[in-house]
Amino acid sequence: MKSYNGLVYPAMADAMGHMNVQHYVAAFDQAMWQAVAALGYDTGWQRSRGQGWADVLHETHFMQELEVGALFEVHTDVEAVGTSSLTLRHTMKNRQGDTVATMKMKTVYFDLNARKSIPLPDDLRNSAQAHLLSGGEPA
Repeated sequence: MKSYNGLVYPAMADAMGHMNVQHYVAAFDQAMWQAVAALGYDTGWQRSRGQGWADVLHETHFMQELEVGALFEVHTDVEAVGTSSLTLRHTMKNRQGDTVATMKMKTVYFDLNARKSIPLPDDLRNSAQAHLLSGGEPA
């Protein structure tokens, strides 16, 4: 699923004129929120239910650099569904369709008050399993 669109602004560049690593991570984080929302998570649950997400793994691979002015997009696939976690595979591509970076991200469904993992809600789990490595758009 397409999960993020971005543009590299001058303030995002490192000393060599390429997007700094922190902005790759920020784009992948934004993509995670869009992906879990597409799967059925409601960000209002943070307040109403006291439930959210805690990332426990980020594995990033950089293939090409993005320069100032570059447009890019992130696509997200569900790689694994656990009892209380999702493993997502984010792929960042430049405007030409070349993969510039990937991130494997494991995020745990979390009780924000108790500060511990909790099982994924059934409808979220079912939606995630239906899109397991499918790359398709959620229903």
